[in-house]
Amino acid sequence: MKTTRRQFLTDSGKIITGFGAASLMPGSAFSILKGSSANEKIVVGLIGCKGMGWSNLDRFLNVETVECKALCDVDQNVLNQRASELEERTGKKPRLYNDYRKLLEDKDIDAVIVATPDHWHCLQTVHACEAGRDVYVEKPVGRTNAECEVMVSAARRYKRVVQAGQWQRSGQHWKDAVDYVQSGKLGNIRVVKAWAYQGWMDTIPVKPDQQVPDGVDYKMWLGPAPDRPFNPNRFHFNFRWYWDYAGGLMTDWGVHLIDIVLYAMNPGGPKSIMSSGGKFGFPDDAMETPDTQQAIYEFEDFSMIWEHAAGIDGGPYGRNHGVAFIGNNGTLVVDRGSWEVLPETEQMDGKTQDSIKRVHPSGGGGDHLQNHVNNFLDAIKSRERPAADIEIAANTAIISNLGNIAFLTGEKLHWNHSTGEFKNNKKANSYLKPAYHGQWKFPEV
Repeated sequence: MKTTRRQFLTDSGKIITGFGAASLMPGSAFSILKGSSANEKIVVGLIGCKGMGWSNLDRFLNVETVECKALCDVDQNVLNQRASELEERTGKKPRLYNDYRKLLEDKDIDAVIVATPDHWHCLQTVHACEAGRDVYVEKPVGRTNAECEVMVSAARRYKRVVQAGQWQRSGQHWKDAVDYVQSGKLGNIRVVKAWAYQGWMDTIPVKPDQQVPDGVDYKMWLGPAPDRPFNPNRFHFNFRWYWDYAGGLMTDWGVHLIDIVLYAMNPGGPKSIMSSGGKFGFPDDAMETPDTQQAIYEFEDFSMIWEHAAGIDGGPYGRNHGVAFIGNNGTLVVDRGSWEVLPETEQMDGKTQDSIKRVHPSGGGGDHLQNHVNNFLDAIKSRERPAADIEIAANTAIISNLGNIAFLTGEKLHWNHSTGEFKNNKKANSYLKPAYHGQWKFPEV
């Protein structure tokens, strides 16, 4: 099924009830809110108001007990626009901030939505936890493995609910597909494929460095990233394709789809990873990360193959994104639209027949993102871990990052999941923790 960028922002589903019921606090403490009533307002602040940040806030405001009192963005033009739109929707003027630390000082805020570029997720989430705020943070939760790990530590130390924006965890048809995989009907699963072929992605023409636009606090936008001249190609949405800030399609879409592999197979960490690819589709454009990439992960008893391609939609099984669980009896294929089972055949009494019953495409419907937000709000009240708890999301981001590290080193890497390091590879291990720049220091928890 083809998915456009617009559909990516609005795809749907139902809550996975009962998932992740491990409690963060004894009983049903609701410490940060001003009361225990089910109708008590939850006051949120949004950090990063463009793109997914605004889509997330839209779903929060669909819940009657949610109020947004504050917006934060380093681009005053975006901030003014969103403030006007929010006032028109709610009839109230929000408080406006350019520095997220000032928003976190606002005592009225119960929870924050972090929807900034990837290189900011760690600091803002850790600081929000330290400030006693619950957090809904966009994926991938960390740009590097060390950032992912310290985010988990902060959530646990400060007993905060932290939900990642991996909203497929709240999609009923994804859960149905996972249940089928775990039923054993597919037989021994030897290979799992996950992919993202994204036809909506076009070439990014090379542009010269420019003056910082009026109203943009570019130094704050860079934050812990290296100091570079302003270039419009590296700003707003396209930051995803630059190593300073993100990890390309490997982590942008990889965390969504690899997450389903980990959800269904529960494999622990991989033993080895290798990756290849390059800028084969748009070799002369401004993107740094590969527009075409494959990564092979060896787990204990199966292999996972990730692949992506920018600018084309011709993915496996006629779907431009998805996951395929390939077993001895058949293959289950799932994407954001549906799931199906394609049986293997066998000979029985001289006749060819299906090894298992074919399952025709089914699923979809509802609003995945809305129900993911609802799951987070429920977890705030119950103090239970949400569907895409930070520990789940961190593990997925870490494994996605390994594919990029294998690509950047050009080597087959051997991974020790218990220690969180590569075996006997100093170069690969150098990618695990970021070097923060300027006034920003890597957080210690």
